[in-house]
Amino acid sequence: MEYAKLGNSDLKVSRVCMGCMGFGDPTNGMHTWTLPEAESIEIITNGLDKGINFFDTAIGYQNGTSEQFLGRAIRENATRDDVVVATKFLPRTEEEIKNNVSGQQHIHDFVEKSLSNLGLDYIDLYIYHMWDFNTPLYDILEGLNEVIEEGKVKYLGISNCFAWQLAKANALAEAEGFAKFVSIQGHYNLIFREEEREMIPLCTADNIATTPYSSLASGRLSRMPGEESKRMNEDFYAKLKYQSSEAQDFEIIKRVNELAGNYDVSMTEVSLAWLLTKVTSPIVGATKMHHVEGAVKSVDLKLGDDDIDYLEEPYVAHDLVGVMADNRSSASDEDKVWQKHTKDRI
Repeated sequence: MEYAKLGNSDLKVSRVCMGCMGFGDPTNGMHTWTLPEAESIEIITNGLDKGINFFDTAIGYQNGTSEQFLGRAIRENATRDDVVVATKFLPRTEEEIKNNVSGQQHIHDFVEKSLSNLGLDYIDLYIYHMWDFNTPLYDILEGLNEVIEEGKVKYLGISNCFAWQLAKANALAEAEGFAKFVSIQGHYNLIFREEEREMIPLCTADNIATTPYSSLASGRLSRMPGEESKRMNEDFYAKLKYQSSEAQDFEIIKRVNELAGNYDVSMTEVSLAWLLTKVTSPIVGATKMHHVEGAVKSVDLKLGDDDIDYLEEPYVAHDLVGVMADNRSSASDEDKVWQKHTKDRI
């Protein structure tokens, strides 16, 4: 395994991050394809044994049971300071807003709940899961700064936002003396490369770490079309992200398969090896042992410039879907003007 510094933090993370969305009580949440506790811990332990020290979960994954399973695996199988734990918090709920729960209090409450779920004393990377249009940005940043000062969180990350939002947040944090975001978790892979327009250049300029999710496009970049999984059949959101672009993505998937044959490796290894030339640490979900194996092996595969050009050449622009499409439609009038300007330019 190789390791890298996480942006402007002091955290040293494995070049592959294990995504924990597939862990959690399958009877207690949105998904039925997640793994129960014993199986989850077995896969997490396997990742630890193979050198993965970076794990990403969220309080919203299966009603907190993903956090619970990850925390137990770490407590039983690792030295706490050797592991980097990332978890995410959600926007304020309508009930919280109705009851006048401030953005600051919301963050304190969520940190305490995540720490309880994890059974840990601190969170290494606390991630703003999605933009909260109903809470002042100042309140979010102040609340996050407070939990850092209390020693409950070390560093901050953000997910599912536009480059202008990240730049705006970090500019306000700097002006107010608050902690800034050191990482971005966005939707980025070989068949969805829209982050290259604005986000990747911003992160390169400001040394913000990139830890994308959907690194294998919900499995599409790890197998040829027609090979299905339980998640592919049952996860509506995973289908939504790519169903409108299947035809244009197929040429890239074929090329991944071709290079996998040339190198005598899996499609997973090729897809992740490409992504590793672009980002700090891609998030790779694992619900089977071979998922961990492919992710770890990808770090050793070094693609040539010609291979990278060959994989990238068929790409065409994709529409935003899911959380990011909602983000765009929920923006303020002022932000909509900026988005239109950006869209017109590209």
